[in-house]
Amino acid sequence: MPAISRDEVAHLARLSRLDLSEAELDQFAGQLDSILSHVRAVAEVAADDVPATASPNPVANVTRPDAPAPSLTPEQALSGAPAVDQQRFQVPQILGEAE
Repeated sequence: MPAISRDEVAHLARLSRLDLSEAELDQFAGQLDSILSHVRAVAEVAADDVPATASPNPVANVTRPDAPAPSLTPEQALSGAPAVDQQRFQVPQILGEAE
């Protein structure tokens, strides 16, 4: 027995305001039935003792601690820049628009 009938697909199409042809109704009914069958198979395999997860591999965020550290002064950072404007790197305009 199919998980979704052609009439149910036609009803969903009407609710969604989709104008589907007869061939599209048949095509979508088969595709949706296949999708729902796969979902049912996955639901049967899922066990209550298995926690839900977005990924099968446990992934931990691998970032360093955010600790203050010595850094360059603005003058040191800008010392090698080809152009500087008010303690900022000056770059050519790329969009052709006025500021």
